[in-house]
Amino acid sequence: MSTYPPLNALRIFEAAARLESFSAAANELHVTHGAVSKQIKQLEEWLNVPLFERAGGRVKLTETGWRYLVQVQDGLDLIANATSQLLQPDRQRRLVINSTPTLASFWLLPRLADFRRQYPDIDLHLVTSDRDISRLESPFDIAIRRGPGDWPGHIAKPFLKEWELPLCSPALLAALPVATAADLARHTLLYADTRPTAWQRWFTLAGVPDLKPASSLHFERFSLALQAAIEGLGVVLGPLPMAQRALEAGQLVAPLAAPVVPVRDYCWIAPRAALDDSAIHAFCQWLEQQAAVV
Repeated sequence: MSTYPPLNALRIFEAAARLESFSAAANELHVTHGAVSKQIKQLEEWLNVPLFERAGGRVKLTETGWRYLVQVQDGLDLIANATSQLLQPDRQRRLVINSTPTLASFWLLPRLADFRRQYPDIDLHLVTSDRDISRLESPFDIAIRRGPGDWPGHIAKPFLKEWELPLCSPALLAALPVATAADLARHTLLYADTRPTAWQRWFTLAGVPDLKPASSLHFERFSLALQAAIEGLGVVLGPLPMAQRALEAGQLVAPLAAPVVPVRDYCWIAPRAALDDSAIHAFCQWLEQQAAVV
């Protein structure tokens, strides 16, 4: 028997395993649910091992399936990279960067001109998302997420530390001074759905776990909450160094110096099979250099 399973079956297996759904894989690959099911069954028979558990119309990867998925993703990434380099040898190298919206807007974008000056032959395509990398619909060369996380088939490294403290506009602080944590009870506090427990964590460390604000505003993304604080709509539990430029520009002030709450570091994440790519290596190294001078 050949040691090379059918490539089409591997492609379908990767999509079904990544999405944990035969139906979702069928939609992504523009084939029928029956075609996906048939290809997976044929692959399992070829390998002589079960890759999925099937129960009640749902599918779940077996432990063997998980291990196989990591290796298959590495192999498919190698094929994709080799094909891209073969078909576009003289074209400008294109890197797809998938970053969280807040980091992209407030930290990465203001620094990208420096990368472009150093690497004019690398074309960047920046995409923003808060989704886990296993749920992304489009491939990426480098992702930026808070970690550490469970990212099979990828290598990751923390490069940027983050911490939180209350921030507001100078005009709002002048109207309603804040000398202690308890003074925040007179303010409107700004919340982001992506960080729902951040304020409560800070209240506990500040010694006011039962603090109730005068009112609150909620936003889908943290970038919107931060912009609302700049507009004077309330006090945000702002991350540094994301908000550093707004502080330096006088758009925001930090009325309380403590407590400063450390949160999870930002990590760069790249497919393990692509680490020998000089462009990916250059961007990851550049990220670390930029973080070192924050």
